[in-house]
Amino acid sequence: MNNRFFSCTVIALATVALAGCNTYSIATQKRPVHRSSTVAGQYIDRAGKRDGSGPEAQIGIYLDAAAAATKVLANAPSEVQARADYNFAVARIFDIIDAAGLKPWSAPLRCPGATHEWFLSLKSNSQPDQSPAHYQLVPADRYSFKGRLVVEQADKEGVGAALVAKSKVPDATKIDPFAQGKHVYYGITGLVDILGVNATLRVVDPLAQETVVMQGRTYPLAANFTAPIALALAELKPRKRELRGLFKPDEFTSGPRLARLQPYDPKKIPILCIHGLGDSQATWAPMIESLRADPVIRQNYQIWFFSYASGYPYPASAAFLRTQLDLINARYPDHKRIVVIGHSMGGMISRTLMTDSGMKLWYATYEKPPAETPFAEESTRQLMAKALIFEHRPEISRVIFASPSHRGADMATNFFGRLGSKIIGGPRNLLMGDTSALDLARPGSSGSQLKKMPNSIDFLDPDNRFVRNLAELPLAPGIPYHTIIGDRGKGGNKDRTPPVSSDGIVPYWSSHLDGAQSELIIPSGHWSNQHPRGIAEVNRILRLHLEED
Repeated sequence: MNNRFFSCTVIALATVALAGCNTYSIATQKRPVHRSSTVAGQYIDRAGKRDGSGPEAQIGIYLDAAAAATKVLANAPSEVQARADYNFAVARIFDIIDAAGLKPWSAPLRCPGATHEWFLSLKSNSQPDQSPAHYQLVPADRYSFKGRLVVEQADKEGVGAALVAKSKVPDATKIDPFAQGKHVYYGITGLVDILGVNATLRVVDPLAQETVVMQGRTYPLAANFTAPIALALAELKPRKRELRGLFKPDEFTSGPRLARLQPYDPKKIPILCIHGLGDSQATWAPMIESLRADPVIRQNYQIWFFSYASGYPYPASAAFLRTQLDLINARYPDHKRIVVIGHSMGGMISRTLMTDSGMKLWYATYEKPPAETPFAEESTRQLMAKALIFEHRPEISRVIFASPSHRGADMATNFFGRLGSKIIGGPRNLLMGDTSALDLARPGSSGSQLKKMPNSIDFLDPDNRFVRNLAELPLAPGIPYHTIIGDRGKGGNKDRTPPVSSDGIVPYWSSHLDGAQSELIIPSGHWSNQHPRGIAEVNRILRLHLEED
C-alpha cells in the first residue's frame, strides 16, 4: 500500500499525505534557440546578439525577421522554415515586451529596425476580462515541463507564437465571477501583422478558431494546449490547497464554485468536471490536455469545473453545486445542456444531479418534515433541506462516472478509515454552531445518536444512511450515463466475494450502476480519469454524444 493511497484516502496524518504526493508539474525556464540560414533567420541571429541595445531596438530587428518571413509565406504558405522563423520572432517580441514591462496596447512603440523605424502596437480587446493590461503574456517556448500530471505535449502546428496569458490582477474573480480562479492561466497565440512601417500585435484564442488570416491568406493557427495548465500547476502548487480543503475545509478560502476554463461560447457544449476526495480541478489536467488536442472536441466542447472542499459531506457539496448551476444558468441562459464527468466522490455528487430524492433521504434522517422539525436556526433547516431534498437537473444531458463510489467503500470502516474520519476536517462552521441538526436526527445504523456532523470519509461508509438510500433511488429517465472502472489489472469478483475486483480504493460493486449505456473496466488504479484508456473512453463518449445530441 503506497503513500499515494494514504494521502488521497485520508488514512494517515497530514504530513504523510504531503510526503506521498508526487509533484504535479515542474516548470524549468530555458533560453529558446533557433537556427535558420534564411534572411529572417539572419535577422533573428542578429537580434539575439543585441541584448544590450535596448528592448525597442531588439524588437525592431525581430520585426525585420517577422516581416521577411511574412513575405516568404505570402508566396509559399506551407514553407515550414518560414513559419518557424515567423513564430520564433513573434515569440521573442512578446518575450521582450514582458521582460521590459512595455505597454504597446497603451501607445505605439518606436522600434528602430535594420533599414527603417517600426511603429509597434498591440490590438486590445474591448472586454475588461480580456484586456492585455490584466495579463502577463509569456511565450510557451520559454519553459520545459515535467511532472505527474504533465503527460504529453499537446502542440498544434501552424502560424503564431504559443503564449500563456497569466493574470496580473489580485483576484480575477472580481472581474469575472466564473473565471478559473483568483489566478488565470490561459493558452493564446500571438501574431504580428505587417503593413508598411506599422506592425500590429494581436492575440488569438486557439480554442475559438482553428485558422488565421494574414495578408489575405489563411493558415492553420499554432497552439500549445499543455503549457498553460502545466505552468499553473507548477506555480500555484494546488496540492497544498487540496489538502487544506480536505483537512481544514472551513478554511477553503474560495468556497465551492463553478468556473470556466475558457471564455464562454454558447455554441459549445459544456463539460463539467467534478473532482473527488482530496483532489481539485488540477487532477483533470491530463484529460484536459488530451481532449484539447483533439480538434473535434475543442471545436464542439468547452470545459467547466466544480471545485469544493472535499472534507465536507458530499450531500452539502452537491447542494452547493446546484446553487452554482442556478447562478450559471442565470448568467448564461443560452448554454447548451451539460455533459458531466465525475471522478470518485465527484461521481457521487454527479449522481445527485440525475436523481429525484423525494422525501426518502429526509425521512431516513428526520422523523418530521422540514417545516415541523424544530431546528434552532432557520439557516440549518434550509441547508439540511437542500442537502436531502432535491430534483434531477434538466440541464444535464449525459453523465460519465470515473471510479465512482456510489455505495461507499469498506476502507472507510477499517482502522485507517476510522482514523481518517477523526483527523479529517469536518463541517464545523457549516451549521454555524447549531447542533440541533445532530440532536434531532434519527439514530444511526448502530442505534447510537450522531455525535458530530459526518464528514466526507463518513459518507464513504457503505452503511451510511444517505449512501444506502441514495443507491436505492432510481435515476431520472432520459439521461444516458457511462461508467469507467479501474481494477489495477488484477481482476476479481464483481460482488463482495473475495478476491474483490477493485481499483485499490473503490470496489467494483460500489462503482457499478445498472442501466449504464456503457461500462469499461481498465487496468488502472483509482485515478482512471488520468489513465490513457480512461481518457480515450471519455473522448469516445464525447464523440458519441455529438452524434446523439
